[in-house]
Amino acid sequence: MDLTTLRIGATVACFLVFMGILAWTFSPRNTRRFEEASQLPFEQD
Repeated sequence: MDLTTLRIGATVACFLVFMGILAWTFSPRNTRRFEEASQLPFEQD
């Protein structure tokens, strides 16, 4: 295994992690939780 193969593997792994984060962020089941979290700065104690 040479350095180029290692770099390609790292790039592919990072891309897959990025796609996983996007899928988790835009998942419909997380919408309510994210909307609640977006209102936290505006709530008063």
